[in-house]
Amino acid sequence: MLNSKELSAETWLDRLDRSSYALPLLFILSMAETLIIPIPIETILIPWMLSQRRRRWTIATVALAGNLSAAAAGYWLGVLAMEQWGDTLVGLFGGAEAFDSFSSEIENNGFSAILAVGISPTPLQIAMLAAGATGYSFLLFLLAVGISRSTRYYGLALLVHFAGDKALQLWQRYSKQIGAMLFVLAIVWLWFQFR
Repeated sequence: MLNSKELSAETWLDRLDRSSYALPLLFILSMAETLIIPIPIETILIPWMLSQRRRRWTIATVALAGNLSAAAAGYWLGVLAMEQWGDTLVGLFGGAEAFDSFSSEIENNGFSAILAVGISPTPLQIAMLAAGATGYSFLLFLLAVGISRSTRYYGLALLVHFAGDKALQLWQRYSKQIGAMLFVLAIVWLWFQFR
């Protein structure tokens, strides 16, 4: 019997996949990644899709649903709370300079600006707050986020479909290094946010 230190990532993902809590947990993690956690959800999606290829489309859909739910909440936070708690929120998610810059970008190129942020690994928090605070159309905001995040999540599912075994081998070989690097980046990001 394997002890907890000997469990591989694949074994952990198999257990996760068999759990009745797996998809609700993914939904919550996707919401958290969109609202507060600076680590891209792809760090979970990639190995999970690789180990559970038959469910890759379901995994992508649940991640997208969590992301869109959180994006809607972030937008309305920008609409309703910026006057009272704006400085605190903006400071927490990237600073006044980033907020002001993105607010002007939304006023000039709203849809494409939100689309670009949603596709890139840049955190979406400032875009959500700025879109809400500037009164950008909620439906256009959700459409831009939906298109951009669909591109990311379903693009991963396609990558797993076509690259499958080779991608899984690379992940198994370098997953610890990638995880350590992402952990360090998260610590650095948190340090810069709260220093």
